[in-house]
Amino acid sequence: MSTLSLALHDSSTMLRRNLRHATRNPSTLLGSVVMPCVLMLLFVFAFGGTMGNGLGGAAQGIDYVDYLAPGIFLLALTVGAMGTSIAVAVDMTKGIINRFRTMAISRASVLTGHVVGSVIQSMVSIVVVIGIALAVGFRPTAGVLGWLAAFGLMALVSFALTWVAVGFGLLAKTVDSASNMPMILQVLPFLSSTFVPAESMSSGLRWFSENEPFTPITDTLRNLLLDRPVGNDWIIGVAWCLGIALVGYLWSKKLYKRDPRHT
Repeated sequence: MSTLSLALHDSSTMLRRNLRHATRNPSTLLGSVVMPCVLMLLFVFAFGGTMGNGLGGAAQGIDYVDYLAPGIFLLALTVGAMGTSIAVAVDMTKGIINRFRTMAISRASVLTGHVVGSVIQSMVSIVVVIGIALAVGFRPTAGVLGWLAAFGLMALVSFALTWVAVGFGLLAKTVDSASNMPMILQVLPFLSSTFVPAESMSSGLRWFSENEPFTPITDTLRNLLLDRPVGNDWIIGVAWCLGIALVGYLWSKKLYKRDPRHT
């Protein structure tokens, strides 16, 4: 078998391992559904009337649940990334990663298995969250191509976040610290255009919101699902995803290659 064939075989083996672990421990999948849905219910039913009336600019005239839901979908992806960080940290603290380092398997396959497994779990959780959003009044108007583009964008976001989460898991000394490190990923959607348009924020927060990754990604996803013009946001959003994925991959690869005696 060629080197590429061996790497693909090893990666598929690691993927099956991680998916089996996920089915035995569904709490991660459940967590990535519950927290975003609680926030969605809270903002739609408790604050939706007030916040919906305050939508201005390009968001004016959109029902608040339609404005909010796409950002909640992305928030669910950040929660799923935290589960990946924890899973990698568990493998590290139990010595499983060090054992894999000594085996005749592709080094990339260990990390790839975690990443692909996490993306699959995240997309499953997104389907559940979308179902709940539809139940509370979310009414997307996208066609088939719009939905395909939306799911492609969410998969790309999940892929990028997961590589960073793998790095957090490899860096963490304990499982507890691995659960705390990805919190920065969960904070960013709150500071984006998820809940209100960036132009309605104070000047300093508006500047940050307009220049952080989640605002163009959220705006792109929202416009895709509501069948509205996307503009240049999709280019900026995809560029952010590719950049984050590259940095996360290189960082995780470097951490994985560390001498185990120095970890």
